[in-house]
Amino acid sequence: MNTENIITITPSGFADAAIQLFNYQHTHNIVYRQFCDALRVNADDVQTITQIPYLPISFFKSHRIQTEIWDKEELLFESSGTTGEITSKHYVKEAAVYEQSLMHGFTLQYGSPEDYAILALLPSYLERKNASLVYMAQQLMKASGHPDNGFYIKEWDELQARLQQLIAQGQKVILLGVTFALLDFAEHHPMDLRNVIVMETGGMKGRREEWTRVQVHDYLKQQWQLNAVHSEYGMTELLSQAYAMADGIYAPTNTMSVLIRDVNDPLDVTSSGTGCINIIDLANINSCAFIATEDIGKVHEDGTFEVMGRMDHSALRGCSLMAV
Repeated sequence: MNTENIITITPSGFADAAIQLFNYQHTHNIVYRQFCDALRVNADDVQTITQIPYLPISFFKSHRIQTEIWDKEELLFESSGTTGEITSKHYVKEAAVYEQSLMHGFTLQYGSPEDYAILALLPSYLERKNASLVYMAQQLMKASGHPDNGFYIKEWDELQARLQQLIAQGQKVILLGVTFALLDFAEHHPMDLRNVIVMETGGMKGRREEWTRVQVHDYLKQQWQLNAVHSEYGMTELLSQAYAMADGIYAPTNTMSVLIRDVNDPLDVTSSGTGCINIIDLANINSCAFIATEDIGKVHEDGTFEVMGRMDHSALRGCSLMAV
């Protein structure tokens, strides 16, 4: 498969690219082919993206998911988990594929990273290795090049001072943070951030009482005088993201598409509606591009989507998202 042209995929060419990638991964990904065989799915019968088998995300905990044979990956992304819990591992053969997908998708939504100072409030993620969210923030900061970019754990006074300094300078700012940390910061440091893009990535990690997305966004808007709260949807097992400018309505980047599967029948997949979320991630060329997540959501006719919660039997993870 050609990794060079992933970011140039257009909406009209997405389905054909997905079918081509399915055939490639069915042939060269042993675990995925065995999964398809167990479902008695013949690759020749798969003509549309709703007919593609979607690999349960839990396989990233139990198997090494890779397409073709290669011994050394350039990156390893690993999910968070409680002590003793088996974590998901995503072996990323080529860092450049992820970085191209990230930068192209971000630029389509927000313009060049060079326009922003990027501050990341990511406690717990910074305290462990191989967090994809930390790597994402690092790459955006690198592309930004702003001298005031930085990571924060609980240095709230310093973060407040830096934000106010950047605002006074007229600098465009993105404050990226895990949900519980943004809520803690907002509780102790109310201020005027109406000119800052505040972007939450989901996740309470048991640090606070679970709030709905509406409660979280309303509280942040109240404490920081925001018109809207932005959101980012991504996970360890994916190399593409989706962004919401407001109200938790996510727009996938052009390497990503979201579908819905029936709660009781994983092979009943539709391009819109409400149910469990399936994802096509064309950037996942070297692992598996067709993922059945444990999130429940709603996909609109225009391809945007909402995340409404988690399947009841799923283990809660650090990057789980809250019910609407």
